[in-house]
Amino acid sequence: MSIRIIPQDQLEKSDKNTADKIPPLLFPRLKNLYSRRAARLRDLAAKNPLGDYLRFAAVIAQAQEIVLYDHPLQIDLRARLEQCAEQGIPPLDIHTYPRDAHWQRLLHSLIAELKPEMSGQALAVLENLEKASATELETLATALLEGNFAQVSNDKSPFIWAALSIYWAQMAALIPGKARAEYGEHRQFCPVCASVPVASVVHMDVGQQGLRYLHCNLCESEWYVVRSKCSNCEQTRDLHYWSLDSEMAAVKAESCGDCGTYLKMFYQEKDPAVEPVADDLASLVLDARMEQEGFARSSLNPFLFPGEG
Repeated sequence: MSIRIIPQDQLEKSDKNTADKIPPLLFPRLKNLYSRRAARLRDLAAKNPLGDYLRFAAVIAQAQEIVLYDHPLQIDLRARLEQCAEQGIPPLDIHTYPRDAHWQRLLHSLIAELKPEMSGQALAVLENLEKASATELETLATALLEGNFAQVSNDKSPFIWAALSIYWAQMAALIPGKARAEYGEHRQFCPVCASVPVASVVHMDVGQQGLRYLHCNLCESEWYVVRSKCSNCEQTRDLHYWSLDSEMAAVKAESCGDCGTYLKMFYQEKDPAVEPVADDLASLVLDARMEQEGFARSSLNPFLFPGEG
């Protein structure tokens, strides 16, 4: 199954009834999104060997909350949605969406918020980004969105992505349409922006209880994927679940023997406070275990980019 977003007025009544049984897509709820993430990062940092970096990420997330509300986005996406619905592509596809200067305004505002909180190398990176030309920033953004992570230094990537994420999350929250589940492939990519997930969450909310949703690492949307299939290749034959604590752990990794990848799963019923970005970053010891077992991540955390810079 794949997920397609179509204009609301094009939904037939039967489609609405089907879609309402299991919501295939949850658009981002921006209210307090980043402040909740910041709070979770600070809580997890208290007893984590990576506490300093978790607190660093919390400072960025808190700044994202401020910038989000200081720079509201007003945009009419109806024409874009209709065009992409006809083509069967995500409306905010990172490979084709013509981003405008708004994301750079968000970046510069983010830099202004963060500079008083940073020192040393992090402050130097912010000052370097502040001096970069619009063309240079677009080049860095394109490299990140296209997955060419080695072209962007690791110390710049989290700041650039943080601004891009606010931009895409703002747009995703404004999409005037509804999702419909259809037969097809590419369920491993976000149906809103075509980015990859950071992790998956097994919900406990009414109407979504026990359902697994993949959380986008860019636009913050979530999309439904059944728990009996690999979230990367959709095979069902060789799935295994790993944890560092016990079978009842709130954090597990689902590995697939077919494609050799894994994705973390967070269970709200076992810990209602789990937050995909924060808990993924705080459980890197599980990533190390999975790599020892020969599996590769199928996901990407916005505070942890591969590559060399």
